[in-house]
Amino acid sequence: MDAKDTAVTVVCVASWNVDLIAHIAKPLRRGETQLANAFERLPGGKGSNAAIAAARMGAQVGLIARVGGDDFGQMGLDLWQREGIHHAHVVRGENEVNGTALILVYADGDNSIAVYPGAGANLTPDHVLAAQTMLASAKVVMASCEVPVQATQLAFEVARQHGVLTLLNPAPAIDIPDALWSLVDVLTPNEEELLKLTNKDTLDVAAEVLLSRGVGAVVVTLGAQGCALYRRQEAVIHIPGHVLTVQDTIGAGDTFTGALAANLSIACEWPEALSLANAAAAMSTQAQGAVSAMPSRDQVQAWLARQPAHA
Repeated sequence: MDAKDTAVTVVCVASWNVDLIAHIAKPLRRGETQLANAFERLPGGKGSNAAIAAARMGAQVGLIARVGGDDFGQMGLDLWQREGIHHAHVVRGENEVNGTALILVYADGDNSIAVYPGAGANLTPDHVLAAQTMLASAKVVMASCEVPVQATQLAFEVARQHGVLTLLNPAPAIDIPDALWSLVDVLTPNEEELLKLTNKDTLDVAAEVLLSRGVGAVVVTLGAQGCALYRRQEAVIHIPGHVLTVQDTIGAGDTFTGALAANLSIACEWPEALSLANAAAAMSTQAQGAVSAMPSRDQVQAWLARQPAHA
């Protein structure tokens, strides 16, 4: 057992992708070619992004993940080392290609993404079992739907056995097994994902459906309108958004999830945890790429202190 396992407060069952980003004027039509005005190769993957966001918000973060044996896989290991993230439970598939995301960013800051999971698709429950000590001693275990759901479910089962809070970012939106819903303490979909998960037309109804399936709390991110918290038999809590000039929205949802996990790991009350996560996500839209604009806890608190009070 690695001694660092016991110091980890947030565990992420993580995807790791390298983002290949082209900036173009507008969405492509079928068969259309456009000249890009910029290109970048940046770190990505929803799990890795959220883990870095949590670490920058002050959490001690550990990963359960698989990376490729190629240069992209090494890029992830080097990144986590620099960010102070515990990666003893990251397995390297020596003859496997790393996950890659092909991203088109448009002039208005929106984006479209195609993800190839690569080595991350082979993350299994056995990898989770090898990290049981780390899971049991954490405060929060989080995952997204970019990793195999069997691994996430087992991680959440271990967490539940030890009283550890579980947080699922259901992106990309997939069919989630019924058995997983009751293991989710906090769900963080965006508007589109929430409606797609339930086949409902309104956020209120969709959130109630997921709560009835056993989810403890639904936190829906609303972009510039902020976020809203739904819990059973309690009033909805809405945290207003921030009006900013967006550079791009890549990683904003991951930043929110990671920041929320970090704050919940230190038992922040919901309004404060949501406010800090909301601000971190807004700040992350101020530069291109997912990781480059993720703020530290001190930066978020200082930025919030300068914002005008909402009416």
